Amino acid sequence: MAERPLCRAVDGLCRELLTQVGPELGPAVHDVLDRLQAPLQVAVTGRLSSGKSTLVNALIGRKVAPTAAGECTRLVTRFTFGAVDRVDVVLHDGRVIGLGLDPDGTVPADVATRAGVALADVSHLEAAVTSDLLAELTVIDTPGLGSLERAPLAGVQHGAVAGAEAVLHVLTQSARADDAEALATFGADTAGREAGPATVLAVLTKVDTVAPESVAGSDGSVWGAGRVLAAEQARALGGRVVDVLPVVGLLAETCETGAFTAVDADALRTLAGTDGAVRTAMLLSADLFTTLECAVDGPTRLRLLDLLDLYGVGCALRALDADPEMATGRLRAALAGASGLAAVRVRLQRVLAARVDVLKAAAALGALAGLARGDTVAEVAVRDGVERLLRLPEAHQLRVAEALTLLTSGTVTLPADLTAEAVRLGTETDPGDRVGTPGASVRELTAVALERAGWWRSFASFGATPSQARIAHVVHRAYFLLWQQLTAGGPR
Repeated sequence: MAERPLCRAVDGLCRELLTQVGPELGPAVHDVLDRLQAPLQVAVTGRLSSGKSTLVNALIGRKVAPTAAGECTRLVTRFTFGAVDRVDVVLHDGRVIGLGLDPDGTVPADVATRAGVALADVSHLEAAVTSDLLAELTVIDTPGLGSLERAPLAGVQHGAVAGAEAVLHVLTQSARADDAEALATFGADTAGREAGPATVLAVLTKVDTVAPESVAGSDGSVWGAGRVLAAEQARALGGRVVDVLPVVGLLAETCETGAFTAVDADALRTLAGTDGAVRTAMLLSADLFTTLECAVDGPTRLRLLDLLDLYGVGCALRALDADPEMATGRLRAALAGASGLAAVRVRLQRVLAARVDVLKAAAALGALAGLARGDTVAEVAVRDGVERLLRLPEAHQLRVAEALTLLTSGTVTLPADLTAEAVRLGTETDPGDRVGTPGASVRELTAVALERAGWWRSFASFGATPSQARIAHVVHRAYFLLWQQLTAGGPR
């Protein structure tokens, strides 16, 4: 943890705590220590059939999470890096039953039946998979929102996303009450802790199903409509999410998992040569695509629909129109670009992975505070340890995380524009993005940071309630530290 000063300090606090608490708390403290050493844990949440597992497969780069309804989709599955693929069925009594993946490489849909146990006896699944992403992130695939409501996110042993330090929330075309309630539950479960909750990034999936003409300001394109809807949902969810990004989950899964083959590319090349009127009609509906006469047989067309849907087929045909001899690899890359997944990966890296020290330290401190509650010796030890930790130069990030907890949980309310500014300052990593002026010169950034620091200090003194003033002082300090960093020639 040489590059994680906050995690290193929390690690020391945990080891000190182990010398002062009884045996009943020791295992839980060791669990916090283990999580500090582990990759960042990101829970993928959302409503039933929102496309969570499809997105998980696309991110991991392998089709390992079943997408059809079954026993597996009713359970939490934690995907971690492993040199040998396997899945462990973890029972509520602590027993573990090891299983292999299905021949097609997916987690068995009937895991409980195959393990010879009742579904109600299963706590969760632990799947070890070879994947570059999983070397950096642990991905937690969750059931629908109903299951999350029955198992609060803060649960240390059996909660739906126990141990998660960040959330990737999957939305469909409109953010509903249960989306907001699920995110509120997450905030409420962590708001009383010493540090803030995980960062929440949201994706608007299935944007290829949006009719652009039904969305004002869409510019007539699917992605224009997706961007408009994503912005609307970001406003509807307020400060509960850092951002909402549009994505075509099916297309991303097909391209990233290797499901798209040279045979599929050949079929698309043949379709590209179909008579213009027939081709236009085929792209109007799935029925017409599979029934109109053309040189590609029906089963192949059904496979293309399963892999790409009509949107992806249309993207492929337009790419082939521009370059009829396009190689399979380049066609796959073009389709992957049309899925929007690259932007999600970049955002995950910028918002989550780049801030792993503060996210993991904040979650660990929250867990320690929860464990110590009611144990006088442990509570004093944790409080004293946190006071020492907050003297570290990097510790202001924890105060920012706590402030964002109060805002995103609704404990403290600010006008929407101020909430958005605080979230941006506390979650972005590039100085220009943090102050809302991307691409600005260092001189311009320095001036903005100093001006906003002064504004928030004035707001704390003259325009805020006591609870708002607490947030404002934290934001003022964050701007001032950024100003110091910029004037000292820190990161651009």
